[in-house]
Amino acid sequence: MARALRALRAAGPGPGPGPRVRFGPSPTGFLHLGGLRTALYNYIFAKKHQGTFILRVEDTDQNRVVPGAAERIEDMLDWAGIPPDESPRRGGSFGPYQQSHRLDLYKRASEVLLEKGAAYRCFCTPQRLELLKKEALRNQQTPRYDNRCRHLTSKEVAEKLSQGFDWVVRFRLEKGVEPFQDLVYGWSKHEVADVEGDPVILKGDGFPTYHLANVVDDHYMGISHVLRGTEWLTSTSKHLLLYRAFGWDPPQFGHLPLLLNKDGGKLSKRQGDIFLERFAQDGYLPEALLDIITHCGSGFAENQMGRTLEELILQFEMSRITTHSALLDLEKLPEFNRIHLTRHIENEGLRQKLIRELQLLVERVYGDQHMDKEVLEKNYVERVLLLRKGHISLLKNLVSCDYSYLWVRPSVSREQLQTISAEVDEIGKLVTELMTRQAAVLTVEELSKDLKSLQKQTRETKYSSVMKLLRLALSGKQHGPSVAEMMVTLGPTEVCERMHKALSS
Repeated sequence: MARALRALRAAGPGPGPGPRVRFGPSPTGFLHLGGLRTALYNYIFAKKHQGTFILRVEDTDQNRVVPGAAERIEDMLDWAGIPPDESPRRGGSFGPYQQSHRLDLYKRASEVLLEKGAAYRCFCTPQRLELLKKEALRNQQTPRYDNRCRHLTSKEVAEKLSQGFDWVVRFRLEKGVEPFQDLVYGWSKHEVADVEGDPVILKGDGFPTYHLANVVDDHYMGISHVLRGTEWLTSTSKHLLLYRAFGWDPPQFGHLPLLLNKDGGKLSKRQGDIFLERFAQDGYLPEALLDIITHCGSGFAENQMGRTLEELILQFEMSRITTHSALLDLEKLPEFNRIHLTRHIENEGLRQKLIRELQLLVERVYGDQHMDKEVLEKNYVERVLLLRKGHISLLKNLVSCDYSYLWVRPSVSREQLQTISAEVDEIGKLVTELMTRQAAVLTVEELSKDLKSLQKQTRETKYSSVMKLLRLALSGKQHGPSVAEMMVTLGPTEVCERMHKALSS
C-alpha cells in the first residue's frame, strides 16, 4: 500500500494561491444553457476572488462520447467570453485536463482503496445485476446492489481472479456520514448507505465512474470550491466518504439550483433550442445570454437587464444565491439582445465589427438581386446601424424583407404613384430641391420639419398622401421607419435617384 500511496502523492503539484474552480462537462453533445450557467457561475466566482477557472473534460463514459464535442464546448466558452485559464487546449500545470488521459491515476487510487479495505472487487455478472434490478422494480422498490461481493474472503477473491472472472471495483459505503455545510443549501447530510448499494468506482474497462474520477481529480487539481448543479447534492455525502477514505481534505461545495423553463419544466434538448451553437448561428450576442441566465436566478446585488460580465462579477456574492429554481423565459431573449446590440452599436470599436458582419449578411442575402455595390460602403452601413439603433433585436433583422429597400432599389412605376397623387412631378421636384439644399446637414429632426413645409407647397395633396407616395417611391413598401429616417439613411443622392427612376418608369 505504501508504494501505491507514494505514486498517488506524486501525481500532481499542490494548489497555488486563490480559489480554484472547475467546469466538468461530458462531451456527449453541444453545450446548452444549463451548462453555460454552471460554467458562468464558476468563472464569475474565480474572477471575483482572483482565482483560476478550469475546464475539465469528463469523458469516462466512452459509449456516449461524441467526436469533436470537447473542442466545440471549449469553442463556445471562448465565444461566450468566459474562457478557461486551464483546459485541454490551453494546458496547465495540473493536466491532462481530459479524464480519459488520466486512467493510470484512477487505477492507482482504486488500488489504494482496495489495500485499505475501503473498496473491494465485485465479480457479479451483468445478468445477475439485471435480475436484481427487475426484482426490485417488481416489488416497487428502488433498484440497488445487494453488496454481495463485499463479504468475499481474500481466498475467494484470489480464486476468482485466478479463474479469470471479470470484475469491477466497488466502494464500501459506511454509515455515520458527517453533515457538511453547502454554500447554498446550508447544512446537509444523506445517509447513502441506507438507500444505496455500494457504488462502482472503477469499471471493467479501466475507466472510473463519476464518483471516483471527480474526487481524485478535484484533489490533484487543487480544486478549492465545487460549484455544480443541485442534482449532485445527494451524492456529496458519498463523495465525502471517499475523501475520508483517502485521508484528504475535501473542497467546499456549493450546489446551484436548477435552470428550468418558465413553466417550471426541464429545459428541452430535444428541439435543439437551448444549445449555444443555435443562438450563435441566429445572431444572438453572448452578453445577452449571460445576462438572461443570471437575470432569472440569484446571486447578484441587482437584477436589472443589460448587465455586462464585468458588472456581474462586481455584483456577485455566493451568499445571495437562493435555493429557488431559476425560471428561464426565452421569449424575453430578443429584448435582452436589443439592449446589448444597442450598446455594441454605440461603442466605436464594437461597431466596426458589426459593420463587417452586416456587409457579409447583405452580400449573402441580396448579392444576386442587382444590388448597388455602394450599399456595402462602410459609411452607408454605419449610418444604417446608427439610425436603427434601439429598433432592432438582431443584426439579421436589417436584411429581412422589411429592410430590403436599404440594399435593393424598389421597382415602382409612375402609375402606382399617380394613384396616390396627381402631383407626382411637383412632389418629385420639391423633394429633389430639398435633398440638394439639405445635403450637408441631413438629420431626421430637421427633415421631418422640412417635409411638413414641403406638403404645404402642393396644391391639394394631403400630408399623409405625400408621405405615402414618398414611402412607396423610396422603399416599395407601405410600412417601415419614418420617411424622414428612410431619406437620411439612403442619403440625398440615392433619394434623388430613386425618385427619378420611379417617375421615369
